[in-house]
Amino acid sequence: MSAVAWIAVVSLAAWVWMLLGQGFFWRTDQRLPRREEPGTWPDVAVVVPARDEAEMLPLSLPSLLAQDYPGRAEIVLVDDGSTDGTGALARELGALHGGLPLTVVSPGDPDPGWTGKLWALRHGIALARARGRQEYGNEPEYLLLTDADIAHAPDSLRELVAAARTNELDLVSQMARLRVVSVWERLVVPAFVYFFGQLYPFRWVNKAGARTAAAAGGCVLLRTEAAARARVPDSIHQAVIDDVSLAKAVRRGGGTIWLGLAERVDSVRPYPRLGDLWRMVSRSAYAQLRHSPALLAGTVTGLALVYLAPPLTLCAGVLSVDGAAAWAGGLAWAVMTATYLPVLRYYSQPWWLAPLLPFTAVLYLLMTVDSAVQHYQGRGAAWKGRTYARPEAAPER
Repeated sequence: MSAVAWIAVVSLAAWVWMLLGQGFFWRTDQRLPRREEPGTWPDVAVVVPARDEAEMLPLSLPSLLAQDYPGRAEIVLVDDGSTDGTGALARELGALHGGLPLTVVSPGDPDPGWTGKLWALRHGIALARARGRQEYGNEPEYLLLTDADIAHAPDSLRELVAAARTNELDLVSQMARLRVVSVWERLVVPAFVYFFGQLYPFRWVNKAGARTAAAAGGCVLLRTEAAARARVPDSIHQAVIDDVSLAKAVRRGGGTIWLGLAERVDSVRPYPRLGDLWRMVSRSAYAQLRHSPALLAGTVTGLALVYLAPPLTLCAGVLSVDGAAAWAGGLAWAVMTATYLPVLRYYSQPWWLAPLLPFTAVLYLLMTVDSAVQHYQGRGAAWKGRTYARPEAAPER
């Protein structure tokens, strides 16, 4: 066989293996597990870190205030050094909409070595636990950690708690359904969920005793006892990819975790332009590779072999009348397309976007390379005016 045919065959073999041996990552049926209403509903504290979120809060905070939860619940919104009036707006929305009790606090700039979000979570969690002890004689049993751009259906908290109690889970996380409206969102956003599932197959995450651990930071229900046992967020205070680090810490501490796709938890943040999506991905892509040049090279090579080789070898095989290359490349592209269809259906997107996945993979490849370039230029993981150092280089607290 020709060299092109061999590349096509290797790519096809990789896709067959991923289709059957990577935890069925391409399926979208991992939703909240079986749920029964508990006899007594536990206390819950909802902790919302927010930095410059005045634009998003009117779309998200009212959904938390309106939670239909039978037990005692309160919201702590932590204003993480905002300059757009986030804290004041949150108080106004709380007074306007009523509902769950709302407290807004501002802890100040993070200590050296802390990321802003985890610093905010640290203060929000500490306040919720202290208030529970002082006012009710016990800490809240659960903490709902959710982002300021996430809107929840009225029964979201009830369903999360029921799932955790019924299945004896220490951590229940749902990947919020991201907004898909603009052309670039249609091309990039479903692939983001697809690639995440490929890295962290939900079935593997949800298997008891498995080594794979992950969570989606926009919606995490965490048992307070498990958080204390895992020493979070202190034990992960430098983490840029905080949700995955959180899940790993809970699992190391002996906790049980579950991750799945959301049905009624949605991100309201728009990413109308490619540049918006580019920044979302590139800010943490190199951190995902542990800032390793070797892992970067392997990732670029792997993306090229798995996603770019199928259409390229198909075209090359047709043009050069190389039947083996054409057939193997075509089959690999077909398998790739088939595995992408469930995610597109989840996002109510047309099927014809599936064959365009190689193009989207090129964008992600370039975003990953750009993330590494930014790191070596000293810009690192930049987000909302803050740049975070490589964890081992960050000063210890």
